[in-house]
Amino acid sequence: MLMSSRHGALSTAMHAHYRAFSTATRRHTVMHAWVIDKYGDNSVLRFTKNASFPIIDYPNEVIVKVHAAGLNPIDINMRGGYGAATLKMKRDPLNIKRTDSEFPLILGRDVSGVIMECGLDVSYFKPGDEVWAAVPPWKQGSLAEFVVLSANEVSHKPKSLSHVEAACMPYVASTAWSVLVNTGGLNKDNCAKKRILILGGSGGVGTFAIQLLKSWGAHVTVTCSQNAEHLVRGIGADDVVDYTARPVEKTLKSLENFDLILDSIGGETESWALSLLKPWCGAKYVTLVTPFLRNTDQLGLADGMMRSGVTIATKALKHLTKGVHYRWGFFAPSGSALDEICELVDAGKIRPVLQEQFAFPRVPRAFQKVEGGHARGKTVVTVARVQGE
Repeated sequence: MLMSSRHGALSTAMHAHYRAFSTATRRHTVMHAWVIDKYGDNSVLRFTKNASFPIIDYPNEVIVKVHAAGLNPIDINMRGGYGAATLKMKRDPLNIKRTDSEFPLILGRDVSGVIMECGLDVSYFKPGDEVWAAVPPWKQGSLAEFVVLSANEVSHKPKSLSHVEAACMPYVASTAWSVLVNTGGLNKDNCAKKRILILGGSGGVGTFAIQLLKSWGAHVTVTCSQNAEHLVRGIGADDVVDYTARPVEKTLKSLENFDLILDSIGGETESWALSLLKPWCGAKYVTLVTPFLRNTDQLGLADGMMRSGVTIATKALKHLTKGVHYRWGFFAPSGSALDEICELVDAGKIRPVLQEQFAFPRVPRAFQKVEGGHARGKTVVTVARVQGE
């Protein structure tokens, strides 16, 4: 029902001759934003009052006035150029734009704000609606006054959350949903009593995944440092293993085997983690740490995709012979997934984990905070001042 209500009929032929699919009459040309003009460290961040105002190019798009923007580790990686080759191809698949067309680039993958303008094919939203969304990495981000998105990527904001609180969730929620539901095959109907292990559970994806899985009735085990134990237990983790106290794999091997492992750490964990799964029961290991973008950055798009394909196929086959499934997990934008998450948030089953918020002029400080690692919640930037927040 949610999906079908997102698609309105395209307006009649009288609109076909117009290039701009905008329904608003007021026109903007520039806006305030934080941009980068090249890849590098924090020094490449630049504030401008003359960033290009987003334009509705397709009838299913909306322009959102940004009230709050959340930062994620991917923003740090993108600032340094990680994934540039793949993301550039995604932005301009036919290579019809000028070289380095991604610059000036606006970062920021979480947004909570208000619909300002709708394309003609948008019936699920109207100007003035409060919304939240995860901005795909190949689109201009949310560290700006306005951002343009597909209506299918946007969802009505939970009524129980402020814009700052809402900006904590969309990117990690969409990533966790993609990994657990699309890749892991879990849902509210089949999750009861399943044993799930989250390696690195105190980060953004981990803290959201704990709450989602607990709302579906799963038993959740988490690895984290001792100073994060209170946080993860407070949001529902059943068992917590401190990786700083002893070799974590030995402790985990003393526990009952798992139906699914979500790995947000990578590295050496692959060498022992899959042995913790229940064999020949459809159990899955899903890692968020993949070499896909690194391969395309180093080898080019075609060779990088080929190398990645060989790697995933080899590992999947190797572990399939042992009775377990090996998978890579990726972010996927989905307004309909955020619709379902919104219901869980407003029902009190999932709450935001906010660590610190920064004013818009202090974006470089916010990046430093995220870059420091060991997050115990999300870092959020307030872009538009809202009374009462």
